[in-house]
Amino acid sequence: MPFRISAVKIAAALSVTLALAATALAQDMKGMDMGGGDMSEMSDGAEMDHDMHMGNGNMKNMALHMAYTDLRPANDADTARAAVLVTDLQHALAKYKDYQVAEADGFRPFHPEFKQQKVVHFTRNWYGLKAAFTFNPTEPTSLLYERTPDGGYKLIGAMYTDRKGATLDELNERVPLSVARWHRHVNFCIPARGTDMKTADWTKFGPNGSIATKDACDAAGGRFFPQVFGWMVHVYPWETNPQLVWAH
Repeated sequence: MPFRISAVKIAAALSVTLALAATALAQDMKGMDMGGGDMSEMSDGAEMDHDMHMGNGNMKNMALHMAYTDLRPANDADTARAAVLVTDLQHALAKYKDYQVAEADGFRPFHPEFKQQKVVHFTRNWYGLKAAFTFNPTEPTSLLYERTPDGGYKLIGAMYTDRKGATLDELNERVPLSVARWHRHVNFCIPARGTDMKTADWTKFGPNGSIATKDACDAAGGRFFPQVFGWMVHVYPWETNPQLVWAH
């Protein structure tokens, strides 16, 4: 019993540390132009992922700030394991086809007032924290909703996350790397402290900026972040085309 209590205390302490670190970084980047939003409300990286993938701002430099896992050789065991994940997720998410049920369960949309965002992440922060330590395929960090003409949302997928320092083998244990490519956001140059974020040159800075190395960031007087937040992977469990189920 003493060991179990100790483990619980350690997990709790790590959770608090993770939350504080993410909040501190969010405040550090407060006001950063994300092509329709800012970074002041980030907690687990889902908001960042939303803005990077949903067509906000100038995306020509996006490849400079994205890193993907390589696909491993396909094999029957991985294919079967991924199929089970998809089936389990379909069952777990069925009730969330009604987005109001998702909201009642603690999933919150990222800036739904920005109507140009065709797909909105509904994130449950508690699931994001838990995902840093354990994997439950029925508890994705975010739900992916597509806007509908009547002003509602259609559930199309979900997003799993893992901690920044996760190894490739650890990612593979969650979702096979022969089936899906996990991604992370890297090489961010943020304007110096005290900069008016509204007037900063966002063709150079930020997730779509041209600066993607520490040397270039230092020369521009910015602050460099080799990686922002943890690993992420999208899954679209109702896609009929197998190539699109784990599309990024």
